[in-house]
Amino acid sequence: MTTFRPKYITFDCHGTLINFQMAEAARDLYGDRMREQKMLQFIADFSAYRLDEVMADWKPYAEVIHNALARTCKRNGIDFKDEDAQMVYERVPTWGPHPDVPGGLAKVAKEIPLVILSNAMNSQIMSNVEKLGAPFHAVYTAEQAGAYKPHFRAFEYMLDMLGCGPEDILHCSSSFRYDLMSARDLGIKNKVWVNRAHEPANPHYGYTEIAGISGLPGVVGL
Repeated sequence: MTTFRPKYITFDCHGTLINFQMAEAARDLYGDRMREQKMLQFIADFSAYRLDEVMADWKPYAEVIHNALARTCKRNGIDFKDEDAQMVYERVPTWGPHPDVPGGLAKVAKEIPLVILSNAMNSQIMSNVEKLGAPFHAVYTAEQAGAYKPHFRAFEYMLDMLGCGPEDILHCSSSFRYDLMSARDLGIKNKVWVNRAHEPANPHYGYTEIAGISGLPGVVGL
């Protein structure tokens, strides 16, 4: 366990702090059209296509969802409708935090400024942030940065806006593919992986593992 006391603790939002319910949305739309095994494959494909979409040049998140869902439906032989993607997009701001989040954040926020770097639109993110139950020093979006994570540009934008270097922050995420791989490559040595069971452990990337945000105060000696 590190006892590093950073200038800022920076967070991924959706998935790490907010209970990201894309799988549930997909089930609501298509669950009555396929058996469970195929539904699980559909959910995995939808996740993969969302990542593929954000790897291209920045575009509004509504387009990310639309394109990823359309491609997933095509791959799985399911009829796609524009309004299905719009429904998923409109759900995002309604989602709230994992149960462990508010208490853990509130304790840390008393001592260390908290920052969010999210693959979100400006119009979406504050509805989610308001549900987290703790004050944030800053909230940065992919829309502001002109790039989605895992692009380095998103992280560089955050560091520039904070006026600090990678050595000054502790970055906290439940995702290697979106956050922790890029953070390592950019020289962010102090990282926390919140094990939400999205991805398998990968010690190569150097992090402290916690099961939930309730474990974060202990990481920074609080």
